[in-house]
Amino acid sequence: MDLKDTAELMTSDDYKERFQAEYYQVKARYEKLDAMTVKYEAGTLQFTPKCSLDLLKTQKRHMGKYIHTLKIRAEIEGVQL
Repeated sequence: MDLKDTAELMTSDDYKERFQAEYYQVKARYEKLDAMTVKYEAGTLQFTPKCSLDLLKTQKRHMGKYIHTLKIRAEIEGVQL
């Protein structure tokens, strides 16, 4: 799911749909950051980031933990992801 596909869910009156949108957005951003760090490490990235690989990997780690937390909360609250 692309970020643009979550716009309707983000504006929903149903908190479960907003929750789903939040999860999908973080997951999409995580996957893009992961792909970028893989290319960075492989030396195939088409540009030179201003931040270090270590900082990007730290961000990715925190995002992964956040995704995990959202999954646990979804399970508890009965939100289908």
